[in-house]
Amino acid sequence: MQFLENLPFDLNLLPKPVYVVGGAVRDSLLGRVRAELDLDLVVPSGAIEVARNLAAVHQAGFVLLDPERQIARVVFPGMTVDIAQQDGASVTDDLHRRDYTLNAIAYDLQTGKTIDPLNGTQDIQQGTIRMICRQNLVDDPLRLLRAYRQAAQLNFRIEPSTREAIRELATLLTTVAAERVLMELRYLLQTPNSSQWLVATIEDELLSGWLKIPVNVAFKTQLAQFDRSFELINHHYPALAIELERPVRDTISTTRRSIGKLTRLLSPDLAAATEQLLRLAFSSAEIQVVTNAINYLPKILQSELSLSEQYFWFKSVGNDFPLLIVLAIANGVELVKLVSLIDRYLDPDSQVAHPTALVSGHDLIESLSIAPSPIIGKSLTEIQLARIMGKISTPDEAIEFARELLISVNPLLN
Repeated sequence: MQFLENLPFDLNLLPKPVYVVGGAVRDSLLGRVRAELDLDLVVPSGAIEVARNLAAVHQAGFVLLDPERQIARVVFPGMTVDIAQQDGASVTDDLHRRDYTLNAIAYDLQTGKTIDPLNGTQDIQQGTIRMICRQNLVDDPLRLLRAYRQAAQLNFRIEPSTREAIRELATLLTTVAAERVLMELRYLLQTPNSSQWLVATIEDELLSGWLKIPVNVAFKTQLAQFDRSFELINHHYPALAIELERPVRDTISTTRRSIGKLTRLLSPDLAAATEQLLRLAFSSAEIQVVTNAINYLPKILQSELSLSEQYFWFKSVGNDFPLLIVLAIANGVELVKLVSLIDRYLDPDSQVAHPTALVSGHDLIESLSIAPSPIIGKSLTEIQLARIMGKISTPDEAIEFARELLISVNPLLN
């Protein structure tokens, strides 16, 4: 099993028996390798004390996740280990209470035996997500959405009777805490080939209660257009695609590419879209990306922008520029019509896209002997506009331009 390689802890510190369950076992059977490994361990009793001792011996982080259900986390560099007390009299009982058969396989760390009472290995080989039983989905409705996320990540299919059960239970997802639903939705959005399953969540009305998304066949087309637009940009301007795959913030793993997919599902009205996002507790940073898309996309859809309009547009969109380009193409704008904007964005010396100041507000105050006031900021903006129009190019010319500008406003300064 792949997860046995380079374990950061001593197996002798664990009780007997102890089982690895869930995703690590599934991924090992699939031959999937993850950069950061998450291990889920099950012990018959004393899970919190086992975790606490493991953390103490290895000077690792300790997090108490659920004292009632006896679940704790030990955090190592590059790996997290969740240790839980088995649910039932045996590990087999525990496996029968999980969500899907592919996640209901245990590996005994001491004996090296695999325990697979529900034929999960066979479903993995057949690329199938199959529920263990309907009641298990009712017990934790987040499992409904998890099926679609895992189908996207693994390129599996959801077995028909399982999908039918999910459709029938879809409204239960609204009983789950928003933060938990958001986590699953983020995972789904960030999966490169997720569009098919995003559409499926809408068709099966899984997200209707949270995002108030109507069942609409146009979403399939909209997401397909976005994916094609991204691939076009990735082919011609890979630097923009790389930016789209970076996290929005250091503390938020969501990428602009995933938010771009999300915008295709939201209302085009800013107030309505904001309400949809707030309902699911999206962060202010994620909401700001959507806000910029809704506010500033129309500018490049309607007509060609003048240099001064481009300056203000670039200033407004900032790092969201690559996403707006992809969305513009998805909305029917030909790439050739966006080349000049892209070239300016990719040129670090472009004064339209990446302006640098010839003079500061302090320079104007000192050189023109004027008091601080709002006119300083306005003058700096006019200086930059004059610079991109080729009217000025040096600090001295900028000072003189500002002097003439002030005189035109107040002739007494002459």
